[in-house]
Amino acid sequence: MNEDWEKRVVAAWATLDDYPEERAAEFRAVIDALVAELPDGSPLGLFEQASAWDSTGHSDKAVPLYREALARGLSRESGYKGRRAKIQLSSSLRNTGQAEEGVKLLTPELDGPSDELDDAVRATLALCLSSLGRDREGLSLVLGALAPHLPRYQRSMARYARALVDPED
Repeated sequence: MNEDWEKRVVAAWATLDDYPEERAAEFRAVIDALVAELPDGSPLGLFEQASAWDSTGHSDKAVPLYREALARGLSRESGYKGRRAKIQLSSSLRNTGQAEEGVKLLTPELDGPSDELDDAVRATLALCLSSLGRDREGLSLVLGALAPHLPRYQRSMARYARALVDPED
């Protein structure tokens, strides 16, 4: 979509906190109005609608929309939003009792091209793993993501993170 539409979407999202829970439908209506400007079935529109449902506490309604957005080529349209959709879908899957599917969706992202979403991938994957009782793996991911941001102890924290899942390390 064009730059003006994207700016208006960003502006709409900046108002999310202005809508308390009892007015969540109003926020979704703002997003729906923007989506209505797109061609029917646009993966960008589906992603924004999924995100709106998700951000207003309805993971169950978000899951099919995220899936459809990805199936319709969201990642080709916007690699960044495609990656966000995978993160958000995995979180929603976890929230709806499908954490294993979230792990399967996000694990390949660990080896994908690096960007500013890397830590979000790891944090969400860690939550999915924890929901499956795989806390050591989740903690390893979180510590590994945190280590580069520390002012000191980066090497030791990275080593400890690896040792949680590989005692030989």
